[in-house]
Amino acid sequence: MHMPRSKRSRFIRASCLALALALTGAPALLRPAPARAADQQPIKVGLIIPVTGAFAALGQYMKEGLDLYLQEHDYTLGGRKIVIDEVDDRNIPSVALTQVRKLVEQDHVDLLFGVASASIGTALVPYVTQHKIPTIYPIVSSDDLSQRTPVKYIVRTGWTSSLTTHVLGDYAYKTLKYRKVATIGYDFQFGWESIDGFVDTFQRDGGKVVKELWTPLSTTDFSPYLSEIPRDVDAVVCSFSGTLAVNFIQQYRSFGLKMPLICQGNATDESTLAKTGPAAVGIIGALQYSAALDTPANKKFVAAYTKAFGHGPGYYGEGSYIGAQVLGDALDAVHGDVSNTDAFLKALHDVKITDAARGPIHFDQYGGPVENVYIRKIEMVNGQLENVVIKTYPNVSQFWTYDPSQYLKQPSYGRDYPPCNACK
Repeated sequence: MHMPRSKRSRFIRASCLALALALTGAPALLRPAPARAADQQPIKVGLIIPVTGAFAALGQYMKEGLDLYLQEHDYTLGGRKIVIDEVDDRNIPSVALTQVRKLVEQDHVDLLFGVASASIGTALVPYVTQHKIPTIYPIVSSDDLSQRTPVKYIVRTGWTSSLTTHVLGDYAYKTLKYRKVATIGYDFQFGWESIDGFVDTFQRDGGKVVKELWTPLSTTDFSPYLSEIPRDVDAVVCSFSGTLAVNFIQQYRSFGLKMPLICQGNATDESTLAKTGPAAVGIIGALQYSAALDTPANKKFVAAYTKAFGHGPGYYGEGSYIGAQVLGDALDAVHGDVSNTDAFLKALHDVKITDAARGPIHFDQYGGPVENVYIRKIEMVNGQLENVVIKTYPNVSQFWTYDPSQYLKQPSYGRDYPPCNACK
């Protein structure tokens, strides 16, 4: 076909220009395009939970909470598939450390998620720090992880051990009008911190603590300790969880003690409440979550959880669900890129959730969650035991109403601090 000279000239010039661009730009044209998040390898998450032992039920709820969130998002967060590598820590720190070494050094996970026990959470700190592995603690509540000795690579999405009991101590004095109490709890870090959070605020308000009892994790028979509780106190404050909470509450009732029980919230968690039975009725506690919380967000969450697993969530299920939600929001913010650890950790701390099942949550400058705390009372509702919410304290921080700079100058809560002000 004959082409007019003017058009033929323009065609030749265009062809030459295209050829020149192709030759000079060949390296750029041949260079592969940046990988999309969906085209990258899956993100491997090492899940550390107690599968066997006294806390096995708690571990199961933790797994369910994580699974539910991932199911709802097709196991894809930040545009990348999520693969779970699960290990059993058996609630033994040395076992947990061995399992974490396997996850990091053999399985090459990108991040760690889980742990139920404060003692295990603390034991893993040196390893996590040495290997700079991003770690999400949805349950572990050791106070100083976000107070005196914050850990850069650990993001706690749950609470601190004393956060809820600060509130409980204040409520016991100002609302319940209790003036004299005895305490009993675990003889390890979580027990000390949760009991002493109560003791601190209760004594500052003007209350008296006349007896403190500490029980080993191996305790099955509480009668020697129950016999030491003074009978003239206004109430007994307890801190237990899992099967130990079940045993303690049932034995407390069987022992014939009539003083009201007020407990750190895990003692009556939904994961063990049915096993505790009617002995739990009337116990008042404080926690950042209740399955009976009457909000649209929580009703939706409880319905989905119950449909998926055949029972309600409890604190441990909700805790891991929220931990996964924080992870998902952070991965969205960094577009699925976990290679820049500092940027990923910042994204985790920057997450703000306004419609979580527990209520709004964000993180303070120390990395501690700021969230609602609910005063709950165990009641029988339609034939089932429930943690009925009777009062809400909004936006509670790990420092309660204290000035953080002054608070951090005092010793960590422990077996002997603060000292009880009326113990003989």
